[in-house]
Amino acid sequence: MNSFEPHITVACVVEQDGRFLFVREMSQGEEVLNQPAGHAEFGETLMQAAYRETLEETAWQVEVTDLLGWYIFQPRKGAGVYYRTCFIARPISHDPRQKLDTGILDAEWLTPDQFRARRHQHRSPLVERCLDDYLSGRRLPLDTIYQHPWPLQRG
Repeated sequence: MNSFEPHITVACVVEQDGRFLFVREMSQGEEVLNQPAGHAEFGETLMQAAYRETLEETAWQVEVTDLLGWYIFQPRKGAGVYYRTCFIARPISHDPRQKLDTGILDAEWLTPDQFRARRHQHRSPLVERCLDDYLSGRRLPLDTIYQHPWPLQRG
């Protein structure tokens, strides 16, 4: 019997003046490039997770403005499956004193050409696909996602 290991993740495409916010991070001992991204935590909406991950990985506060899409990826046969919800966000403010998440080396702004020139560093094919979808003009309204209120938790 095959086991199924889903990973619910979020990411943000953040643009400012033709440059995009990426993180340089360590993954399995290698330096890779990714959008600000990570796993949704219990009790938070996907938008809350996207905001939190962007802040923790880049020290940028953002406003989530649109939904870019859903992306499903299995890195290799037998590996877990990643369900990535990617949002579009605009930068609001940056705190250079904020410590970044463990494993994050730096946040950097890159043009699409600079990013593509480092394709060998992309964490997964989803990173470039999300950028391409953004550049193609894809935008979905945030209310495409319905979040039923979480039940009250009893202590």
